[in-house]
Amino acid sequence: MRIGVLTSGGDCPGLNAVIRSVVHRAVVDHGDEVIGFLDGWKGLLEGDYRKLDLEAVGGILARGGTILGSSRVQPAHLVGGVERARGHVADLGLDAIIPIGGEGTLKAANLLSEAGIPIVGVPKTIDNDIASTDVTFGFDTAVTVATEALDRLKTTAESHQRVLVVEVMGRHTGWIALHSGMAAGAHAVVVPERPFDMDELTARVGARFADGKRFAIVVVAEGAKPREGSMEFKTAGTDIYGHERFTGVANQLSVELERRLGKEARPVILGHVQRGGTPTAYDRVLATRFGWHAVEAAHRGEFGMLTALRGTEITMVPLAQAVETLKTVPADRYAEAECVL
Repeated sequence: MRIGVLTSGGDCPGLNAVIRSVVHRAVVDHGDEVIGFLDGWKGLLEGDYRKLDLEAVGGILARGGTILGSSRVQPAHLVGGVERARGHVADLGLDAIIPIGGEGTLKAANLLSEAGIPIVGVPKTIDNDIASTDVTFGFDTAVTVATEALDRLKTTAESHQRVLVVEVMGRHTGWIALHSGMAAGAHAVVVPERPFDMDELTARVGARFADGKRFAIVVVAEGAKPREGSMEFKTAGTDIYGHERFTGVANQLSVELERRLGKEARPVILGHVQRGGTPTAYDRVLATRFGWHAVEAAHRGEFGMLTALRGTEITMVPLAQAVETLKTVPADRYAEAECVL
C-alpha cells in the first residue's frame, strides 16, 4: 500500500509517536510506502509532502510537536477543496490517508471519507473531549504539566497569602481543569460545563481564609463562564475558523475575587506550555497503539473509521459517530471533585 499521514489542528504531545508507529508498522511489517503531508490538510490540498521512512522517524518518539507541521484550514476552503484533494490522492497513488487530529480534523476527515477518499482517523486532543474514545493521547501530558504547575504555585500563594486563579486549556470541556485540580488539591475548580455562580465561588474561597488558611488555588478552564447575571463578563466574538475568542477568564475572575474578598488575587495562565514538550510514557504508548491499529485497519479496508480506546482495548468506530458530540464532564464527576477539593 501507499499511505499518506498528516497532523492537523493544535499540536499535541504524542503526535510524533503516532507518525513513528504508522511508519514502522507500515514499512517494516507490510512493506508499504508512507508519505507525510506538510502542515495538515493544507499539505493535502496543495500536494505538499515528504517521504517518511525509518530514518525520517528515528528519534522522534519522545519529541513534542509534530515533524510534519500543522495548521488550521477554514471549513469553506476544505469543502471547496474536496475535488482537489481527491485528485492529489489519485495522482499520488494513495491507498489510504491517516489524519491525526481533534474534533475539527475528524469532521474534515468524515467529510472527505463521505466523498470517497479512503480515510482511517486517529483522535488526538489534550482536551480529552472526543466522545468515541475513553482517552485521547496528549491529555495525560497536559494534566501532568498542569498538576506540576499547581504544586509549585501553592508554595508561592501561601508565602504571599494570595488567591491564585490558574487558567488551563479547555475551550468547551473541563477535563484538564477537573483532573489537575483534583490531583493538586485545588480549592475550587471551574469548568465550561457548569457556569459558575460568583457568590458561591466567593463564599467557597472566602471560607478558607475564615478558617485561618493563608491562601487559595482556583483552577479554571479557559472556556468557563459565569452564570448569567452573576458578574460582569467580557466576550470577544469568534475567529476566522469559527472558534470563540476568549478574553481571559482568569484575569476577570481574579479581579472580581480581589474586589469581593479584599484579598490579593493573581491570574496565572498556563497556556500553550500544556501542549508542548515531551509526552508522558502513557501518551507515548497510547499514541503508538493508535498508529499500529490505524495501519492494520487500512490493510483490512476499514475506511471511514477511527481508532478508539475502550477499556484497555483499541477498537474501530465510525468517523461519523466520533464527530456527533463532544465528551463533556458529567455532573457526577464534578460532584466527586467538589467533595475532595
